[in-house]
Amino acid sequence: MEIDKAVKECDDRRLKTKYANAIYVIQRALALYSVEEVAFSFNGGKDSTVLLHLLRAGHYLSEANQRSPNGNLKGFPFRTIYFESSSAFSEINSFTHGIATTYALQMEVIHTDFKSGLEDLIKSKSIRAIFLGVRIGDPTAVGQEQFSPSSPGWPPFMRVNPILDWSYRDVWAFLLISKVPYCCLYDQGYTSIGSIHDTVPNALLRSGDSASSEEKFRPAYMLSDGRLERAGRVKKHSSSAHGVSPSSDGMYKLDFNNGSVLTTSIIAVGDEILSGIVEDHLGPILCRKLHSIGWLVSKSVAVRNNVDSVAEEVEQMKSANDIVFICGGVGPLHSDVTLAGIAKSFGVRLAPDEEFEEYLWQLIGNQSKGDRNEMALLPEGITELLHHDKLPVPLIKCQNVIILTATNVTELDQEWDCLIDLMRSAGQLVVVDPFVSKRLTANLSDVEAAAPLSKLCLEFPDLCIGKLRNYMGSGLQ
Repeated sequence: MEIDKAVKECDDRRLKTKYANAIYVIQRALALYSVEEVAFSFNGGKDSTVLLHLLRAGHYLSEANQRSPNGNLKGFPFRTIYFESSSAFSEINSFTHGIATTYALQMEVIHTDFKSGLEDLIKSKSIRAIFLGVRIGDPTAVGQEQFSPSSPGWPPFMRVNPILDWSYRDVWAFLLISKVPYCCLYDQGYTSIGSIHDTVPNALLRSGDSASSEEKFRPAYMLSDGRLERAGRVKKHSSSAHGVSPSSDGMYKLDFNNGSVLTTSIIAVGDEILSGIVEDHLGPILCRKLHSIGWLVSKSVAVRNNVDSVAEEVEQMKSANDIVFICGGVGPLHSDVTLAGIAKSFGVRLAPDEEFEEYLWQLIGNQSKGDRNEMALLPEGITELLHHDKLPVPLIKCQNVIILTATNVTELDQEWDCLIDLMRSAGQLVVVDPFVSKRLTANLSDVEAAAPLSKLCLEFPDLCIGKLRNYMGSGLQ
């Protein structure tokens, strides 16, 4: 099989892993459902083109495991459905029908809306599962898994999503390495194709030739930042690609009221802190840094390496404070549950983040173990990456929760300086008068100090007085 051979002989380790996982999902679906009970939704786009050839490979490999693998795959056994629309690009229609002929697809063209078409299909053809080219980041992908039952109110069927965790980069790596045909619009600068009413070439691919009166665009596979895949969808509100600049994309904006006291909380994640094996040195330093810019720390706690413990604390703090800082529990170990806890507190799932995975791949490369990098799973739909050229990987912000990955004072200093720099450049750094801290040593007992301290608190209600008994000598500090 030419697809399987091309991918397995390539040097792209990441693509090999994604391919193997997708083939596994397809073969698992074919073990659960007969060929007559499944359908393939094809729309001529790059994602469904990838899925078409994965299905060809998956079916071929399944057949090869059952009988002698001699010869080529004969035809395409899956019922294929294509929802043809008057608002579709003519190039998409031509490509789709051409592909149906080339690969002998049993294609059924449906002219009704998607929901009505599925209802008729499921009733008349006894379809139980449909292969879809949905990827994380698509508007319809939120909450879906590789096998997801249809939503309430829709006809009952199983949505099978073999490329759910594929990135824009993965899609183009597969298409180019496999040397399979794709719609010509992608060579004209289109990176995500909808209808003729809401899709234009991606401006980021505009050619630099200013002498020509006709606009020219580079091919879609030359887009370097996959997060901007949908920048050619004219109805989409674009989000900021870097930093913490204000946006209208639904992400949380650090919008503080001038003149009010800004409150923060600090969560340290680690059983080792609660067991007394190590001391939390970062929390007190972070408190001092926050006080130096006039931000009040309302609470600082340590919690166990437990998803529910993290989620419960974040849930309480994120609504009661302007910003929540959380330290520890981020990494490849089984005890690193911070991101999972944050996701649970916001009621979202962890999903692969293409950009963050690329950073980790550059940082740790072949040291990454397993089929996928678990550290690249971030809370879906609420995460922003804060980039700074002095940081090897971006800081992670989930709405008003900022994750610090520092493990020592030097790293904390660096992350803090970069965060302040980012907020200052974005015009979001709110600095008020710092808290003034003084230390006084007195040779007084608690009884003797009680009255004058109470009087000071009454006369100066903004004054916060703490005490530390000096058991090695006498008096209070």
